[in-house]
Parts: sequence; C-alpha cells; structure tokens
Amino acid sequence: MRQVRAFVETADEMHVGRAAVRLGVNQPTLSRQVASLERVLGVPLFDRSRRRLALTPAGAEFLPGARDLLRRADRLADDTRRAHRGELGVLRVGFVQSATFQALPTLLADFGKVCPDVEVEVTAMTTLTQQAALRDGRIDAGLLRPTPGEPGIETRTLSRDPLVAALPAGHRLADRAELALADLAGESFVFYPRAAGPSVHDTIVGHCVLAGFSPRIVQHAVDVQTIVALVAADLGVSLLISPTPATHEHAVVYRPLSDDLPTWQLALAWSPRNRSPVLARLLASAA
Repeated sequence: MRQVRAFVETADEMHVGRAAVRLGVNQPTLSRQVASLERVLGVPLFDRSRRRLALTPAGAEFLPGARDLLRRADRLADDTRRAHRGELGVLRVGFVQSATFQALPTLLADFGKVCPDVEVEVTAMTTLTQQAALRDGRIDAGLLRPTPGEPGIETRTLSRDPLVAALPAGHRLADRAELALADLAGESFVFYPRAAGPSVHDTIVGHCVLAGFSPRIVQHAVDVQTIVALVAADLGVSLLISPTPATHEHAVVYRPLSDDLPTWQLALAWSPRNRSPVLARLLASAA
C-alpha cells in the first residue's frame, strides 16, 4: 500500500520532490517505492525520458484503480477500528413479550443514538430460551424475567413491574378502581401455557392459591397480545405482568391489585464470556 500511495502522490504532483514532502519521506525513499511497484507489476508507470515526469499508458490505466484501492483500504482500516470500538457489527437481542411495550424500544433507541451503524437483530424468546441462548452465544443480550442464581449470566435490573388484572370491558368488576385477587375466584382464566414459562405460571397460580382459590384456566395463549384479544372476546379474565399492550377502553380494562404481591424484575442479561465490543457499547448506553 505504501508503494501504491507513493505512485498516486507522484502522479498527482508529477514531481518527486513535492510528492515526497506530501508523504513525509525523502526523495530517494519515494523513488525506491515507485520503482519497487514497477518491478512487481513488470511495467514502467512513469516515462522518465523527458525533462518533465509523465505517465506511461500503463501508468494512466493503473492510476484510477490505484486511487480506488487506496480509498477502499482507508475505508477498510476505518471500519476495522470502528468495529473494535463497537460502532460496527451485529447485535443480537432476545426479549420477553412484556419488554416490547417500554423496555425494548427505549433500550434500542438509546443504543441507536450512539451506534447508528450497528445492525440489530431482535427475537422474541421466553426467559428460559434466552438463558440458554446467552450461554450458547446465539444472542448477545436479553430482556428477561431473571431467576436467582442463574449460572453463566449477569443481569442488570431495568424495572420492577406489578401484576395487574385484565378484564373484558363489560365485566362486572370493570368499574372498580382496583381489585383483590380473591375477587377473581370462580372466574374463567386465559393464561400462558406452563411450558412457555414454568416460573411465571407457577408463581401467579401460587398467588391465587394463597388468595383462597385455584384459577380455572379455560384458554391458553403463548403471547400477551393473544391473551388480551381472548379477554376482549369475553372468554375469561387474566393476570398479566405490566406494562401491558395498549387496547381500546371498550374492549379490555386493566386494574391494579390491592394484594401485597412482589413485583417482577425485568432485566438486561448477558454472558460475561461474551467479549463483543458491540455488547460492551450496549451495556454502556444502558447504564
């Protein structure tokens, strides 16, 4: 590349002395670099038979490609440095559904301001799937509901979210400002299947049992939007971790619970073994 750059500068100046000054080398060094390039190519690039330096036909043909080569080399070097700083590359993020209403757009918007050229790939995943994907290196970061002492994963709490009741707008309890869990005894429930998240399922069912009843689950759905749609269709009520999807007030209403229940952590998770500079920039932007 030094030889190509020496040729281009000499061709631009058509004067070895001025080209040497621009490159910060002495004239003999510049002349040797150009001569070495000519030996590699096997053709003369400059006509030195006249008093004024001139390009040979081969040199004139080589010059546009040489300029492009230098531009691409400079761009490649710059992109390599930017990749090292985490400003280029791919960021793979998993997320639980409840993160889509606030945490995910906020996280990615903040990250996009500092690293606009990073390609972001997002995938909806349960917490269990994210934990496995983080350990396997299939995703770089996750937005999940953490479980204590999960090996090989570090987390940073983003929010602590309460459980709320979702009711059809015409439900007999919809006019109340808040509900107790016991108010929902005897209702039909729309719920997540246990296989999609045993911890969430068992914890919410456990809250109901402590309130004096076991929920009668009549419909299952794997995503919160479908659960809300089934509630709107008056197929049952549900218990959801906030934030919840926006919905028309004449379809579904959300009501806080008066019970003294623990909140649910939503956390940013990653593997400490992942040394991706892009991940480091995400963690810095989310600090």
